Amino acid sequence: MIRYVALASTALASALLFAAPAAAQATPPALPALPLPPPGPPREGVISYPPEFFAASQPGNALEMLLRLPGFTLDTGDTIRGFEGGGGNALVDGQRPTSKTDPLDELLRRIPAAQVERVELIRGGAPGIDMQGKTVLANVVKKPGAGFRGLFAVANNRLYDGRMQHGVRLELSGGKDGRNWEGSARYGFGADDGGDYGPGVRVAPDGSVLVRSNIDSESDGLQKTLTGAYEQPLFGGKVRVNGRMFWEKWKEEEDRNVIFPTPLLVTVDDVYLSEDTELGARFNRAFGDKTTLELIGLRQTKERDIGSSFSSPPDTGRFHLIRESSETIGRGVLKYRFNDTLSLEAGGEGAFNKLDSQTELTENGTLVVLPAANVTVEETRGEVFTKGVWRATPEWTVEAGLRYEASSISSDGDVSLEKTLNFAKPRLAVTWQARPTTQVRFRFERVVGQLNFDDFVADSSLNTGVVTAGNPDLNPEQAWVTEAAIEQRFWKDGVVSLTARHSALTDVIDRAPIFTPTDVFDAPSNIGDGTKDELIVNLTLPLGRLGVKGGQLKGEVTWRRSEVEDPTTGETREISDLRPLDWEATFSQDLPRWKATWGVDFYGGWRETSYRFNEIEDLKLKTYVKPFAEFRLQPDLMLRIELPNVTERGIRRTRTIYAGPRNTSTISFVDDRDLQFGRGVYVRLRKTFGG
Repeated sequence: MIRYVALASTALASALLFAAPAAAQATPPALPALPLPPPGPPREGVISYPPEFFAASQPGNALEMLLRLPGFTLDTGDTIRGFEGGGGNALVDGQRPTSKTDPLDELLRRIPAAQVERVELIRGGAPGIDMQGKTVLANVVKKPGAGFRGLFAVANNRLYDGRMQHGVRLELSGGKDGRNWEGSARYGFGADDGGDYGPGVRVAPDGSVLVRSNIDSESDGLQKTLTGAYEQPLFGGKVRVNGRMFWEKWKEEEDRNVIFPTPLLVTVDDVYLSEDTELGARFNRAFGDKTTLELIGLRQTKERDIGSSFSSPPDTGRFHLIRESSETIGRGVLKYRFNDTLSLEAGGEGAFNKLDSQTELTENGTLVVLPAANVTVEETRGEVFTKGVWRATPEWTVEAGLRYEASSISSDGDVSLEKTLNFAKPRLAVTWQARPTTQVRFRFERVVGQLNFDDFVADSSLNTGVVTAGNPDLNPEQAWVTEAAIEQRFWKDGVVSLTARHSALTDVIDRAPIFTPTDVFDAPSNIGDGTKDELIVNLTLPLGRLGVKGGQLKGEVTWRRSEVEDPTTGETREISDLRPLDWEATFSQDLPRWKATWGVDFYGGWRETSYRFNEIEDLKLKTYVKPFAEFRLQPDLMLRIELPNVTERGIRRTRTIYAGPRNTSTISFVDDRDLQFGRGVYVRLRKTFGG
């Protein structure tokens, strides 16, 4: 069997060149929101950082300010259907951005540092602020008023093999008298650094070599993005309309030169085309000093065209997938603030989702019948909620809420079914400011995941030879989450926090076999109950007292342990694709005398293991290291130089293949490939203009 590999490298491309040119663009003031409590000392739960705090690091925009914020690690949010519960941990003027497809880090890039009045770190909750299910939020408060501003940035990333991957960004904004506009255009190339060249070997259970090959692959693509927004007064409040269009073409080409036992050239070519659109609107109006109404509408579409071809003479294979999806959301929230210590809000949200998918797989010209290859899935989903934040005393804050979700899902085509789901989702969070520098936080919540429509339809990888069946009859994964955290501040700007989290899982979504009259396939399935435990350490260490003036070390490490019963063997194992260890760190030093900042980013290596009924796959990604330096050549001109991947990080994939189900069959062979990716040189020049 042959299966198409989903191009996960798309996300890596975005993380490389496309998102790299940081922007400095004025965005209009956010719509009216219930005011935050006045900035105060840590014991009030809100710490205010003025622009002067960040000045030495020469930030160009709000994102670069948040990256230096003590005790804060940016979370851009979850890609889920619906609006409630999918936001990240950063707000702008007390509000979550309306867009779902415009990444949060990109939106923060478009807020120039000159437009930021202060950044507030909200720890444990504050009356009038929706914490989005987070215990720590950053709030970017912008200065009132906006004149014409712009940014133009060009960048180039020279890869080790000579490829030049350039990018261009243009951003403009302006307005007056409450009528403001903004627009941006980005164009750039990027590459997947998860593996490019290296050896491959297939061995028998006795250790003898069955196949030896040299692998040469290349993955890169082009992304184009247009965004715009406009706001003005309306009906005693303000309305803001935003739009986004996104195009991507990604390709992956692999040549596998078999050198043993018989010379042979195996080729796999993948092309991934996508087009996304989004239109959103938000209306806010205050009724007096205590009541605020917020209305949100959102419509987004996604189109995917994925093609793959495989050649291993005399065998050939072709895979083609066309997938169109859309989401329409309406949401209303009424907020009431009794006083500086108590606020309540209630609201509702409705969403309609649709997916049309057609899949075709052929082997040697013969059509292969795949389960759930061609389906249409529709979901109607509604949710009502109420939340409250109460600062009982200066030391204690309580946040409580209840959400109730109901949805109806239907599927037509290869699989016909209808189902209705209902879930109540309570939440309780308590914060204790034990001392001005010590805070303890507790959270207990029921979390209900969102079904991934991609799991409903068949998929295939011509690279690995694995077919994945679709399964529209899935229930969302649920978890009762218990979390406790302690945060200690020291040396004025130093922070260390320890978080322990336990999740009791129900309806875990993993992999299980699906049997047909003629074959057996792997498919996403609910495989029962499980557990997940996490321990997270976050550190911000100012290095001035250690002799490194202007230096800072920031990092976060997460340990995970999970358990679930394997549906094939009945034995206890970890959950598929859940990394036991994640870590990242950044060292930076400001050099005001030289108008420069330099440092090193570290992204730790990780392991993921996935379990199928007849295969165990281990992916190991090595540590990625990136030194950087930034120079202010003129007040409005910044030069940044990076040396991506100085460690020449690669990825190792080991697949243990069984003759049949793992509980009754022996190992057929082990396939191992260790692919490397070389170093690069990245240069960006950023010019700002306007008032």
